[in-house]
Amino acid sequence: MSSLRLLRLSTIGLGSALCAFGLFEYIDRTSPGLQDSIDVLVWLAAATALHDGLLSPLVLTVGLLIVKLKRFSGIVRGGLLCAACLTLVALPVMLRGDKSANTTVLPLDYVRNWAVVMAVTMVTTAGLAWSSRRRARGAQSRDASNRPVPPRLP
Repeated sequence: MSSLRLLRLSTIGLGSALCAFGLFEYIDRTSPGLQDSIDVLVWLAAATALHDGLLSPLVLTVGLLIVKLKRFSGIVRGGLLCAACLTLVALPVMLRGDKSANTTVLPLDYVRNWAVVMAVTMVTTAGLAWSSRRRARGAQSRDASNRPVPPRLP
């Protein structure tokens, strides 16, 4: 058995075990009724449709656009990865539905703070791309000045 096949089978086995554990915990802890189970299935179907219908094509499209930025693709990928991770961390508090009566629970303006962090991330990414471009141009000009001049033919 090849190592890639073994990796695939072990990943499938681990995923299946985690799904079974989640199902067991759901049934054991909540004692769901029929309506609860239907609600969970609807939520899972909506999450799958959102992931496969919107998120995956969006990520693939952005990836294809980044490939066109040959020189800066690594820097842009890093900036987008940082922005995505920061968004995933901030999303729960930004989307909280109800404002608590206790204003000290979540006292900050999280949407504004997220926007500031995203702006800093974009400016940093643009600065790194600009710096990379300057270094590349400087290296090209140094290479051009160090080349020997070919002799002129009479």
